[in-house]
Amino acid sequence: MTALDPVRQLTVHVRAVLGDGPFPPPGGWTHMGAVICDASFQARRKYEFTIRPRILRLQAAWPDAATVGGFRSRLAAEDLAVAMDFADPRRVATAHGIADLLAAQGVDTRADLHVWLDHAANRAALRSVKGVGPKTVDYIGNLVGRSQVAVDVHLRAFAADAGVVGLRYEALRSAYEGAAAALGHEPGGLEHAVWSWKSRGAA
Repeated sequence: MTALDPVRQLTVHVRAVLGDGPFPPPGGWTHMGAVICDASFQARRKYEFTIRPRILRLQAAWPDAATVGGFRSRLAAEDLAVAMDFADPRRVATAHGIADLLAAQGVDTRADLHVWLDHAANRAALRSVKGVGPKTVDYIGNLVGRSQVAVDVHLRAFAADAGVVGLRYEALRSAYEGAAAALGHEPGGLEHAVWSWKSRGAA
């Protein structure tokens, strides 16, 4: 087997299961409170039923939290667990940690965060927040329109269906990026198509 095999296997499987697309990437959020809470609360939850409705309610209830500064002002005055109707202290702490880090780095808007994530040192700084792993960093990129591959359990399951197993996070992400390039898709669009397919319980 060569190093190109995972890309080829994923490419063949995508065509067989999902067809030729197009696969538009999701738009993410412009509201920074939504970006931070989505990234902090979504892991291992049914997104469409559990997380997305809460994010939409948060945006409506906290319109002034569209910037990091506005979000932190709300956090200082109100309980995020109550606002999100989600009693998980670890995820609440992650949201606070991300907000504090971004504020310290001068990141206030979606556009700021989009540019800030260009730099490896900044992505590494995000990893220093408890609860933030490599998948969350890539996922945050998608939430602000960067079109990345965030490898989660659904993408791993799809890769396993294609015969691609045992790869570390970075290697599997690269394989998906290679498949996206081979098929002429945006990485974030392909990722979202795979995620949507597997999250619906597809075999």
